[in-house]
Amino acid sequence: MFEKLGVVNPNWKVENKSETYKMISPKFYIDGIYKSMEGPKSSNYVQLSQDSTLLWLKGFHVKALDSKSLNYISNDFICHTNIDFNDVKYYSSFNLEKRIGKQYPRMTSLSHGMENFSFPEGYGVPMKGNEFLYVTTQSLNHNLPDANFWIRHEVDINYSKAKDLKPLMSRTAFIMLPYNQSDPYKSPLDPGTNQCIPVETKNHSYDDGKGNKLSGHWVIPTGKHTYSSSVNNHLQIQDSLRLHAAAIHVHPFATKILLFDKTENKAIFISNITNHKDKVGLTSIDPFSSVDGIWLYKNHDYQIILEVNNTTNVSQDMMGSMFLFFYDKELDDLLHKIER
Repeated sequence: MFEKLGVVNPNWKVENKSETYKMISPKFYIDGIYKSMEGPKSSNYVQLSQDSTLLWLKGFHVKALDSKSLNYISNDFICHTNIDFNDVKYYSSFNLEKRIGKQYPRMTSLSHGMENFSFPEGYGVPMKGNEFLYVTTQSLNHNLPDANFWIRHEVDINYSKAKDLKPLMSRTAFIMLPYNQSDPYKSPLDPGTNQCIPVETKNHSYDDGKGNKLSGHWVIPTGKHTYSSSVNNHLQIQDSLRLHAAAIHVHPFATKILLFDKTENKAIFISNITNHKDKVGLTSIDPFSSVDGIWLYKNHDYQIILEVNNTTNVSQDMMGSMFLFFYDKELDDLLHKIER
């Protein structure tokens, strides 16, 4: 609202040097409690260079700043920072048009508890320097109902001009739980059915292909609970894929999230989540990063499992998402042909 009224300067401050693209957002007015996806936000298009030189995305970082001094303040005021790309231009530039429209073109997301994420040594996401990324960063405030101040976000994108990196491709996987579409906000009669109450039925509601509704943003009651859902359709494994990195997005009161191989009855990786002890918020979320990688296979059954512990006496909102990065052999072969 303040942007539309002209109260806030809508221009982002950008700086591009030493293979780091740095941006400082417009001011965000914090005037009360803002839970996930409720706070003021702003978006910006990013070009890492002015020509088509091949660059490699290596890492992403976001910090909360005091709006005037630009000194760092608590990351409790960071909701999430989304990094989106234009899949039509991106895949067309590598002659991979068959991948266009296969999934939502979000490369990754930083969020409260995981404000920094980097790929393992020797790996990165390739892109032409003059192609656009679309960066959206949003504010958060779980604990200060009487807030009355302004903040900014500093977003850094690390990239490399190296020639010998191995390419990664992103797949987004997330928990989707069934709900009663005729009465969505009624508590499930049998909690063992893994049904949920959606937070809302518009932005994160999906169809399972059989006419049943699923929600990726749901309500958790007080106490400890476990949620899970299949992610086979999200992974889109044609034969096999080698996983090298994962960025995690969850909400406060999540305690652990796993990518689980049901076929072999074992976890691919486990991300432990630390919550603040004296207030609502996430202290840290363990990322997954591996130079060697872990193989996933088409004939295996994979799911995400999320454990939560709502220590309050009221219901809270929850999500469980992973941005998974796999070695892209097809693109690696194409890049080597271009070099020759």
